Amino acid sequence: MRTHSSRRLLGALAVLATLSLTATACGSDGSNAGTGGAPKDVAAALEKGGKVTVWAWEPTLKKVAADFEKKYPNVDVELVNAGTGDKQYTALQNAIAAGSGAPDVAQIEYYALGQFAIGKTVEDLSPYGAAKYGTSFTPGPWNAVTEGEAIFALPMDSGPMAFFYNKKVFDKHGVKVPTTWDEYVEAARTLHKADPKIFITNDTGDAGATTSLIWQAGGRPYKTDGTNVTVDFGDEGTRKYTATWQKLLDEKLVAPISSWSDAWYKGLADGSLATLSIGAWMPANLSSGVASASGDWRVAPLPQWTKGDKASAENGGSSLAVPKAAKNKELAYAFTEFATTGTGATSRVTEGAFPATRADLESKAFLDKPFPYFGGQQANRVFAESARNVGEDWSYLPFQVYANSIFNDTVGKAYVSPTKLDDGLKNWQDASVKYGNDQGFTVNE
Repeated sequence: MRTHSSRRLLGALAVLATLSLTATACGSDGSNAGTGGAPKDVAAALEKGGKVTVWAWEPTLKKVAADFEKKYPNVDVELVNAGTGDKQYTALQNAIAAGSGAPDVAQIEYYALGQFAIGKTVEDLSPYGAAKYGTSFTPGPWNAVTEGEAIFALPMDSGPMAFFYNKKVFDKHGVKVPTTWDEYVEAARTLHKADPKIFITNDTGDAGATTSLIWQAGGRPYKTDGTNVTVDFGDEGTRKYTATWQKLLDEKLVAPISSWSDAWYKGLADGSLATLSIGAWMPANLSSGVASASGDWRVAPLPQWTKGDKASAENGGSSLAVPKAAKNKELAYAFTEFATTGTGATSRVTEGAFPATRADLESKAFLDKPFPYFGGQQANRVFAESARNVGEDWSYLPFQVYANSIFNDTVGKAYVSPTKLDDGLKNWQDASVKYGNDQGFTVNE
């Protein structure tokens, strides 16, 4: 569950945003992004040099920083791990509010970026020339960082979803890989009946996983137009998700184990957790955290809500943004551009990051790469296909960090009490509506 630090972050952000909310949350197609003004003089800033402070937790940036300094010897890059998720966002917002201590570049996840954009605390990168990359990135990540003509960050990675399954377990019990969510429920029943210790997956309530599967099902519960926000978890896509997931919960086919816990890693290793529906960044975690199951696992497309479809969604992913409080914005943009495009992006992919760039995603070297962990499978082909099929027009709330922080206080009750998922989502909706209205938005009116 998200910590209460996110509540402090949103409180500070709301003070900044309430009187100046004129932009919508990140979510347009960005097709006209950055058409106004000539690029700022980034080249002169690189020649002059200076220091760039980057707040990020992503390990592949270490090599990028070294390569950047080698190419531009007058520049010094300082990488700082200021925490992940809420912890960093709280520190970032506090530094911005204080008027000192903010970094020049900050790693911000897509779900959180809209809050900084609408609070006008991150730079619009279109005047720096970022618009030229409009066709360089896959649709999901680019959609997440743009709004109309504004570009609030450059995509660093992406998380198109895929279906990870334990082939050894499936083969042992004669279960076919499900291609629909109905087949998934049947597979869950068959496996659990064959061995009560086997669960199709784990789930104790996770906002990101839930919204990603609603996204794949065609649900679009969030809409933002300026300060007007709509939250509706009664749409058809959401109902598809809840109808299926409620069966799994009612029949106790989902293990009550939290992701990233010791019990979770153990279940993935011993086969008692048979599948994961998660972002394409997962292979490195399996290789390092579940090494003993190497060769047992494989990757397939997500099961579909309607037979024959190829719909997918994003699960995770982050961007690099330049705070308005950055001391040297041109130099900050130069590093952001270097780290997310061209050789910098390719370097990060080589180091294990999943690309948001079309060139890397479509390269033969990437697509043909065998994964020993998956028995030599060319898993990137599955991930690349998923990226091409991510549903469009998804948007997050302009206060998504707060909304996610109360997920387990509302929807999470469906996992530990008789509360149904539909009721939990309605409670989440009501709490989100109240919070948004309290912070100066006009929600569901």
